[in-house]
Amino acid sequence: MQAFKIIILLSSVFVFGSSQVYAAVAESDIQRLGNDLTPVGAEKLGNGEDIPAWRGGLKPDPLLQPGAFHPDPFKDDQPRFRITASNIDQHEKRLSEGQKQLLKTFPDLFFDVYPSRRSASYPDYVYDAVKANAASAELLKYGSGVTGATMSSPFPIPKNGLEVLWNHTLRFRGHSFSFVDYTTSVIKNGSRSDQLRDHQYFFAYSSPGISPETLDNKIFFLKRKTLAPANLSGRITLVHETLDQVRSPRKSWLYQPGERRLRRAPDLAYDSPDESTNSVRTIDQVDMFNGAPDFYNWQLIGKQELYIPYNAYKLHQGELTNDDILLEKHINSSLLRYEPHRVWVIEATLRLGFEHKYAKRRYYIDEDSWSIVLAEEYGENGELLQFTEAHTINFYDIQLVYPTLEVTYDLEDGGYFAEGLDNERGSTLNFSESYTKRDFSTSAVRREARR
Repeated sequence: MQAFKIIILLSSVFVFGSSQVYAAVAESDIQRLGNDLTPVGAEKLGNGEDIPAWRGGLKPDPLLQPGAFHPDPFKDDQPRFRITASNIDQHEKRLSEGQKQLLKTFPDLFFDVYPSRRSASYPDYVYDAVKANAASAELLKYGSGVTGATMSSPFPIPKNGLEVLWNHTLRFRGHSFSFVDYTTSVIKNGSRSDQLRDHQYFFAYSSPGISPETLDNKIFFLKRKTLAPANLSGRITLVHETLDQVRSPRKSWLYQPGERRLRRAPDLAYDSPDESTNSVRTIDQVDMFNGAPDFYNWQLIGKQELYIPYNAYKLHQGELTNDDILLEKHINSSLLRYEPHRVWVIEATLRLGFEHKYAKRRYYIDEDSWSIVLAEEYGENGELLQFTEAHTINFYDIQLVYPTLEVTYDLEDGGYFAEGLDNERGSTLNFSESYTKRDFSTSAVRREARR
């Protein structure tokens, strides 16, 4: 078994000082999609040992109601083995540096490794869009955005680290959805700070009938309202997420009930502290990474076989409480599921003359979904400061892969932040919403705030 495969490409290191724009993929490579490659560009075959071939992933369940928690399709699986601090050496080739550090930091933490289930699947029209993207998508100058693509990941056969990153940023996440969840900051002594928030998303980039010409440089629109605690209740954040954030930075507004005004929030980018996380995370750590990539040089390291969080249906159940999931120092290991999968590995190093809290960042991207599943953030002296895991599932009511829980561990100061705790709410992400751009205008938010 080849545990780590280095992909050697002339373009594997992309430096923003270059103005090169990469051409579309050759027709012969595009024809590989759906043949030896899956429709999104993953290797269809397994590794001959513990990673199986992809056979289409999970099929949709027409009986599942919108917003209902998804029954675990793999509930009868049993762990193959358990990784702990005491046996890291036996498994280190399939663990990231962040995973190793996490196990060493918390000796009571463990990873139960289950059979690999390549459950990722998407609707056929998404596969069609990915194939069309492969023929026309190009990075904009300096890699600041993408042109010639809609609906889903633009580069199913990537040639450099930036193309892999944009595959995550633009991956298919449905058309509209809403959900209410708790976010929790757990500080070193185990005390918690909770917020309850209502989210509404409209993905302009994946709207049916959208074309690259009519996209208007928008990825999505977000409205987020804080419901609790009482001192923050009524606070509304509005975001218009742009595709090329160097040329046209994201637009964001904040409504504070005490001020009764909707104000522009100009610093909602890069390493500005994310106040909703008790400043554990920076703004560009939301969704593992978001926003403009121009502060960093991006390198494609290659592909690696890792044990990653996957098919996290045990975490995704309505009978669980926050107390079941959140322990004093980390989330509950007994609710976690890890599987062997292939991931793309990319690394970002801070460009000369730019300042950011993190000097180096490494991301591990699931080949079957283009979702970042592990993220490592390093300081200027090479020390690992933070480690984030995205515990994903296939929301197979409509077929897409998305985290049911994200957890960021602060390895420097202790404590952690968890996002996506909807278990106590009685419902999860509801993809049956039919929002439009008008629902995310400043006037719409002002009207809602007055009610």
